[in-house]
Amino acid sequence: MPTLELPALYADNIITIVADERLILLNRDPGPDETGVPLDWPIALEVLDTGPDGVDRAATQVFVDGVLAFDGGVDPELQPGYDGPRAEVVLTSDTLRLVLDPIVPWTSEAKVEVRVISKTLGGVHALDQIFSFFAEDRTGPRVLAAQANSPTTVLIGFDEEVAVTENFACTFTALDLPAVPLLPLAAEAQKTLVRLELATDMTPDVRYRLTVSGVTDLHGNTVLPLSATAIFSGFRPPRPRERNFDLWSMFPKHLRRDDATGDLKKFAACLQEVVHLLLVELDRFPDLYDLERSPEPFLDAILTDLAVPFPFELDLLEKRRLASVLVEMYCQKGTALGLRNAVRFFLGLEVTISSCSHTLVLGEAELDDTFVLGPSDRFALYAFEVQVDSPLSATQRRQLAAIIDYLRPVHTHALLREPLPPPSFVVWELGEGALGSMLLL
Repeated sequence: MPTLELPALYADNIITIVADERLILLNRDPGPDETGVPLDWPIALEVLDTGPDGVDRAATQVFVDGVLAFDGGVDPELQPGYDGPRAEVVLTSDTLRLVLDPIVPWTSEAKVEVRVISKTLGGVHALDQIFSFFAEDRTGPRVLAAQANSPTTVLIGFDEEVAVTENFACTFTALDLPAVPLLPLAAEAQKTLVRLELATDMTPDVRYRLTVSGVTDLHGNTVLPLSATAIFSGFRPPRPRERNFDLWSMFPKHLRRDDATGDLKKFAACLQEVVHLLLVELDRFPDLYDLERSPEPFLDAILTDLAVPFPFELDLLEKRRLASVLVEMYCQKGTALGLRNAVRFFLGLEVTISSCSHTLVLGEAELDDTFVLGPSDRFALYAFEVQVDSPLSATQRRQLAAIIDYLRPVHTHALLREPLPPPSFVVWELGEGALGSMLLL
């Protein structure tokens, strides 16, 4: 709660409020429901009598969290614990001002409840009112747990929202052996979580103890060393249940019997971790050509291999969708169905395709006065129209032209029909319209 000295104060509008009560509690500092109050801040308030009697000092009491802090009927009035150097009691003809200075600071994030009891001189009118405020947050965040959700990713959970500072550091201590030493590459705060990216894959099932520093809450409080550690197990990638690839069991029995010091078994455990990592890479290999899980570089290679003919900028999801339907799109090339499906896929538009020529239909055409043998010009014989229901932007028009140009039969021509803009009408304007040869009524 900063203090500010104003050189001048001007009130533009003043509204008079008529109070129903004779005794009014006002000028409270901290105010009701105020948050972020400094831990060493005093409590100031005033009791005002709007009538002629005045405030009865002896009948005034103030309780802070249920503890008596001021009693005007006893000596001393200011009770121990609230009689600091800033405490004062000032009584005027109609106002009693109290300042309570607590000796012990407020607890971090504590809710402080203040109750004020008073009467007017003569005891006709009384006041009994409660208000509360909240102390500032001076408690640092605490690490609740840590969990590895991939071979190179660790999530650290805190008891409140946090931020990562420039001085962030994280150390890892392996509690089991053998274990790969871990080093953090990057850290990102996500509300109550901190996501750590590691430089190397962690050893599966090995317990690690991490210690973080340089993490603060939203109020700038730094995590304390006593609450900055957590233990987690190394991420173990999924393995087939029937797999049994134990190197130690593959060693000859006489070598295992002669391993009195256990050094050979430890060496086999080091090799076993490398074997597990290689097997994990082999298990991940099908993801490279799986359209739903393939990384974007491999997805680009798949589309290049399929010879994508459309020069459009696509995001990752659109690339996956295109790779799944591109072969079928090739099969429908040169048909009205394929053209409609492609336009719907890329632009989300519905189009109507109609031929410019009228020819005989086998089994339906008849010779009569409406008989049409065919178009009279060569262009109409091989032309068709693509009609859209809404005006197109320049980008949509360019993309639609590219789709039509690729999917149409080579010997045909396409005409794009868009709805015309609404007609504009010239209306008369008062003071500007004039009679003339170009007048439109």
